[in-house]
Amino acid sequence: MVLPLYDDNSDRRTFPFLNYVFIAINVLVFVVLQGFGENDKFTYAFSTVPREIVTGEDLKTEDRTIQDPVTRETVRIPGLQPTPISVYITLLTSMFMHGGIAHLLGNMLFLWIFGDNIEDAIGRIRYFIFYIVCGVLASLAHVFTVIALDGAGSDSAMIPSLGASGAISGVLGGYLLLFPRKRVLVLLFRVLTWVPAWVAIGIWFLFQLINGLGFLGGEQSGIAYGAHIGGFVAGLALIKIFAIGCDIPSGDRNEPSWR
Repeated sequence: MVLPLYDDNSDRRTFPFLNYVFIAINVLVFVVLQGFGENDKFTYAFSTVPREIVTGEDLKTEDRTIQDPVTRETVRIPGLQPTPISVYITLLTSMFMHGGIAHLLGNMLFLWIFGDNIEDAIGRIRYFIFYIVCGVLASLAHVFTVIALDGAGSDSAMIPSLGASGAISGVLGGYLLLFPRKRVLVLLFRVLTWVPAWVAIGIWFLFQLINGLGFLGGEQSGIAYGAHIGGFVAGLALIKIFAIGCDIPSGDRNEPSWR
């Protein structure tokens, strides 16, 4: 497994203000609105529920308890809560919410490493639109994957999804095309080493693809691989359009010296 830790920003020309704003919003939503993940009413009202998206119906369900098949412990599953406005707004709100501290920190690490370079390359306004569009498309990819595989009437279609992973996957796709040879410091099998971006991101995407073949919708694994893959493909498809007329740092096009 590969874990990116840092990238070479020696040619970055601007302060990544918007990228830091995205990070701050994610943190504030988790801490203040989600109450560090304890505010179930907010979380289950503003997460994306596949059945709600395809039917347009705002669903409310009761809390239920189940027994963990491994530990035999009784676990409470919160019920879905009414969304104060249209259920389609959850395609946007869910991308700024997280299921736990580890989920939040992992996503913000990737956004901190890779997002600033996209903002620098295409500008803040374009980066804002690119990030939001990739996030929404990733959520839709997850929804339609679940519906296509399991059906709108399935239990998995009632499982809410949330997280910035889809939008960040789009950022990774854009980064891969714009800066394929930029140096990225990674933890690779317990060894710190610099690798080209195409290696770091390529291994990440391969992991998503392999795992996604097993549970593409994410309902069995707890990870929405459909959103990850959909967001990544969206980033690949859209970044060159958003980069039209932009001055991409020429140094990123040159082969660096690896050591």
